[in-house]
Amino acid sequence: MCGIAGLLQFNGQQPDEHIIQNMMDVIYHRGPNDGRMWIGDRVGLGFRRLSIIDVAEGAQPLSNEDDSVWIIFNGEIYNYMQLREDLLSRGHQFKTHTDTEVIVHLYEEYGEDCVHHLRGMFGFAIWDRNKQQLFLARDHFGIKPVYYFFNREIFAFGSEIKSLLTIPGMPRLLNMNSFYNYLTFQYVPDPDTMYEGIQKLPPGHCITIPFEEEPRIRKYWDPMFDPVDRPLAEIIEEIRDVMSDSVRNHLHSEVDRGCFLSSGIDSTITSTLMRSMEPIKTFSVGFEGPHNETTIARDTASQINTDHYDRMITQEMYFDAVPRAIWHLDEPVADPSAIALYEVARLAREHVTVVLSGEGADELFGGYRIYREPHSLRYLSWLPDGLKSSVHAMVSKLPNFYGKNYLMRATTPLEKRFLGNANIFSDDAKPEILRVTEDQLECFTKPFDKAMEYYQQTKHLDPVARMQYIDMNLWMPGDILMKADKLTMAHSMELRVPFLDRKVFDVAKRIPMKYKIADGTTKYALRKSMEGIIPDSVLNRPKLGFPVPMRDWLRTSRADVMWEEMTSSGIDHIVNLSAVENMFRMHKAEQGDYSRKIWVLYVFSLWYSTYMRNAAL
Repeated sequence: MCGIAGLLQFNGQQPDEHIIQNMMDVIYHRGPNDGRMWIGDRVGLGFRRLSIIDVAEGAQPLSNEDDSVWIIFNGEIYNYMQLREDLLSRGHQFKTHTDTEVIVHLYEEYGEDCVHHLRGMFGFAIWDRNKQQLFLARDHFGIKPVYYFFNREIFAFGSEIKSLLTIPGMPRLLNMNSFYNYLTFQYVPDPDTMYEGIQKLPPGHCITIPFEEEPRIRKYWDPMFDPVDRPLAEIIEEIRDVMSDSVRNHLHSEVDRGCFLSSGIDSTITSTLMRSMEPIKTFSVGFEGPHNETTIARDTASQINTDHYDRMITQEMYFDAVPRAIWHLDEPVADPSAIALYEVARLAREHVTVVLSGEGADELFGGYRIYREPHSLRYLSWLPDGLKSSVHAMVSKLPNFYGKNYLMRATTPLEKRFLGNANIFSDDAKPEILRVTEDQLECFTKPFDKAMEYYQQTKHLDPVARMQYIDMNLWMPGDILMKADKLTMAHSMELRVPFLDRKVFDVAKRIPMKYKIADGTTKYALRKSMEGIIPDSVLNRPKLGFPVPMRDWLRTSRADVMWEEMTSSGIDHIVNLSAVENMFRMHKAEQGDYSRKIWVLYVFSLWYSTYMRNAAL
């Protein structure tokens, strides 16, 4: 795991070495073992290295035999040994044993189609000296990030936005449309960022910057579901085989490795399969209260026989970590569990350099509770669309009564009610929060507009598969994988996610809806496949996530501190702080739960103070 940064200049001149060095220095945490650069022609490539594979010889930037192809690469390719053997048989010559060099020769052999051969996580840039062309790619699921900025003078890119911000003259402007969508999603959906002009390369995409031509972006892979009705026993066997294969492939490294272990099934599956292959260390964190993750995780660790470490997160520890986490994230991500991830990564890094985790299981196998909604609404799903609209209009005008919310949701099309796992501020609530004109609001791309492009592609699928596809394209890269990468790399640690593997997806995408949601539970087929493998105490335990006690904390003096930080952050020309103050007051008086709304605005205020007002890196 590493960090990449680079600059292509369209004036034909070589980039300034000091600029590349600054881009590398600010992401030192991603690769404290080594840092090198290569400058040639009109491109500069910078690299920070965290040594995992071929520790002795794996320095980057790295080239092919005649120095006509140069690469900087962040990630791991799990099938690189097989690819290497094939390339050797085709006459390619290797000077290292790294997965990085495999990509170089794949590019020589297949050009931009090299991405189709890769099994793993990656963000890489290749400079083709003969074509005078830059080529960047991001992995299928978006595990590794790639950001870029483009104008008439330069094309700049990196693993983190903060590298781009070190470039002299780089504009640092708030993208108000991104902020508008952030208020709903609690993150900025791809390909936008919170910065005007800076983009994310979406998962499963690559971009080519040819000589004297406009950049070309193309989608090379799509996480489309394709359910096939077949026996459950067949599905169970496929899941067992592919998960064991994926975990085994994710263990390849020359450094110590461990596994995150929470109270849930996903991390337990990963830990248990990993433990069946080697002795391991596991790590968990928790908060005081009835849903303390560490108590359950400790019991699970004892049952599967791991060397377990845990830590309690106090309110003081949590809020001390918030500014550091926001700096590492580059953009505001208002998921309260992000700080718990930051802390469990800090704990794990005291013992290992590589850690496996359970991200992606919910999206692939149907694990979120909201995926049960289509089943619960089935009693009215048979109604014709026209009748649903009439019932919806009628019910909306009635005073509140028991069952009104059910009727409202049952008569609302899926495309207008589901945006993913977070829906914090509705569009109707935003005018009270934002200091923008009505004309500006009318021009914004709205959250449901962002989702509609994915709904348009899934009209042939069942509602659960459609919801999964939305989450695969919005929630997972925008929230889950964003914080997973940034907050583990904050501690110079590589996180690997065995569920997010191409072969695992090939099995998961074919599971029919009746084997995702069944017997009153989620991830039914995955749970059945793990019977007799993971402890029974975990098998059917409801999903908790990281239950952060934010609602309770915001009814203590901590809320006063947060309010003071918000009022001094410089966002008063963007956000109506009197409306926010009212939320604090209502929440403290227990006249509603405003904790998620307050947290979204608080995180934004700290980000704004760090990256916009103070411009500190």
